[in-house]
Amino acid sequence: MKAVILAGGLGTRLQPYTFFIPKPMLPLGNKPLLEYTIEWLKNAGGLKEIVICVSYLHRTIEDYFEDGARFGVKIEYARSDRPLATAGQLKTAERQLQGDTFVCVYGDSVYEFNLRKMLKMHKESRAFVSMALMPYTTRLKYGFIDTKESDVTAWREKPEISGLINIGCYAMEPEFLKGIPNSGSFGMDDAVRKALGDKKTVKAFEVDSNSFIDIGDKKSYLDAYKQFASRLGKI
Repeated sequence: MKAVILAGGLGTRLQPYTFFIPKPMLPLGNKPLLEYTIEWLKNAGGLKEIVICVSYLHRTIEDYFEDGARFGVKIEYARSDRPLATAGQLKTAERQLQGDTFVCVYGDSVYEFNLRKMLKMHKESRAFVSMALMPYTTRLKYGFIDTKESDVTAWREKPEISGLINIGCYAMEPEFLKGIPNSGSFGMDDAVRKALGDKKTVKAFEVDSNSFIDIGDKKSYLDAYKQFASRLGKI
């Protein structure tokens, strides 16, 4: 089984850090973010054949990881000449992902859950796509006013809402790639909604809130950096 890592984005929310280094290569502790992802795929999922989808500043990634031999894996690259949305980026690796179930992960996140367990569920359920989901709660910025006709019936001041969020880790059947257009920007949400519309089986694999770190913006990156630096101890 192969894994594909989507690592071609511009990282605009992390500028100016990403002006000269692609987001997946930002340091966390003593390694780039992408190295943790590769180690996790190998250790938590037993996956040693990896395709990295690259575009923006791709040489930085390719020169560091090369063919993957020094990391104990085999790495291939799927390169696009411009950044694409998530599913469009995945489509560039279609030739390398034929014939078997594969794992797709985003290259700007840290994962720390049992990937083997997710793959077992995916196989046993014969799913078309399985998604890793995490519980999330947030408090809305504004109060909500409930009305009936022109009467105010309730005032809910900055209510909390809870649900499951997508953390960007999927197990997919190769036929999933056929539903992604050959050109243009196409998000993973578009591709999964298309699969649901086609009555394909999409399964949820729920992980706990300590299983995922999103490096979405400068604040979340600095928080993650401090966390990983503290694991190294004093230097």
